Amino acid sequence: MRHSYRALGWLFAVLATTVFSQPPTMRAPDAAAAPRGEARTAQAYQAALRQGPLAVRAFLEGFPKGADLHVHLSGAVYAETFIRDAGEDGLCVDPAALAFAQPPCAGGLVAAKDLSGNISAANQTLYDRLIDAFSMRNFVPTSGWSGHDQFFATFAHFGGLRKSHISEWVDEVARRAAAQNQQYLELMETPLFSHAAQIANALGWNPELAHAEPEAFAHLRQELIERGLRDEIARDREDVRQAEAERQRLEHCGTPEATAGCAVEVRYIYQILRGNPPQQVFAQSLLGFETVQASMDADKTGKGGGFVGINFVMPEDGLVSMRDYTLQMKMVGYLHSVYPRVHITLHAGELAPGLVPPEGLRFHIRQAVELGYAERIGHGVDVMYEVDPWGLLREMAEQHVMVEINLSSNEGILGIKGAAHPFPIYRAAHVPVALSTDDEGVSRIDLTHEYVRAALDYHLNYADLKQLARAGMEHSFLPGTSLWEEPDRFGEVASACRDQIAGTVRPSARCKAFLDGNPKAAAQWELERRFRSFEGKF
Repeated sequence: MRHSYRALGWLFAVLATTVFSQPPTMRAPDAAAAPRGEARTAQAYQAALRQGPLAVRAFLEGFPKGADLHVHLSGAVYAETFIRDAGEDGLCVDPAALAFAQPPCAGGLVAAKDLSGNISAANQTLYDRLIDAFSMRNFVPTSGWSGHDQFFATFAHFGGLRKSHISEWVDEVARRAAAQNQQYLELMETPLFSHAAQIANALGWNPELAHAEPEAFAHLRQELIERGLRDEIARDREDVRQAEAERQRLEHCGTPEATAGCAVEVRYIYQILRGNPPQQVFAQSLLGFETVQASMDADKTGKGGGFVGINFVMPEDGLVSMRDYTLQMKMVGYLHSVYPRVHITLHAGELAPGLVPPEGLRFHIRQAVELGYAERIGHGVDVMYEVDPWGLLREMAEQHVMVEINLSSNEGILGIKGAAHPFPIYRAAHVPVALSTDDEGVSRIDLTHEYVRAALDYHLNYADLKQLARAGMEHSFLPGTSLWEEPDRFGEVASACRDQIAGTVRPSARCKAFLDGNPKAAAQWELERRFRSFEGKF
């Protein structure tokens, strides 16, 4: 039940937290009651802050970060990998378009394999230009070409690679995560949906659906299913199963030669392309909900990988994305009523003043929460431009709707950073937040970079960093219940493990049974174990 606070009182509470509190770097160690190892670690962190960004980076490299919940797989791979893969696929490079092309490599096209196998001044120059075109490296905005333009244009440059590389890409991202003491990834991927799109286009768009009546949606759903929409589910699920199996083979998991990447759990978020015509968006959304539910039914233990949720992607400011936003949220809301167990995270509020008209900033996050039943919001940058932002923040806090914070991509795409970013406002309003990378390959970053940025830009203390990492694991879409007795309150663990020190290597039989039956709680227990190990070094 929602509480009825006065707007002025709510504003004062937020300002009191953000303005009148001492800067964290001036505080004593995080808490006098903290365990000795945590207190020593907090002191080491404060010492690193005094030394500067490089020392903070070194400290945070091994800090247990838990999960990265907002990662587009294609955008997470570094450009150098794509160029190598193009060489293996026998592709060409078009120096004018700075993109891959099909062979033969004639008429000015360059063999991709020659870029790494035949080093010359010309090839080095082309190689560098490709990396810049595939990413934000060396990007400087010019008149008519913004960071937003550059960021979204990168994906067209490295298209055309074989799907067989997906396992290698997952391996790359998992190994990078392991090197930073991450343990869990939810990778966004768009499975093939050509059959569903063909069926949808054959049916066409019924104008009555623009009114978003559940009966009309139900009728369209039934028609799509009767015409074979479910035919693609098995293949989509098999694609990620094969990718995960091949990733584990590449990492030698289960053998004495196992690499660190094996310790990183990977799940998948089904991406839906919001820029398509409405009949295709509905068909792909239905296919996504069906696929995720099938994955959940087949994998109740959470140990087999697969899809765990859905998300809408493509630029939120696009013509169709803006025109159909409310309709699309109602589509998601309808499908949620049919598939209530399917988890939902939605890109919403990845907008800034000037990118769209002012009225376009006023409702996206609220509709994602209230119409789309989003459990997590990706980006959420324009929250303070929404109608009644304080009421929306209160609603998100009460419903424990988490925001996936992407600091580097928000600056690169939207030009939003520092005090212009709502990250501290979310925290002051007790809306759960966690750091994520978005497209670390395109941005040329990693999750440690985002932690360093948050720590320095927003004066976070050590307890704040632990809160962020715990929030990520708390809001993962792993099956089972949480380790913590109360949502987003990381003090008291569930009753089955209450007599244990969280993260201990040998939990009691009762606690172990609880962890074995709840993959989410088990992952959270592992994060606490990693905290104990990390803090034991100081």
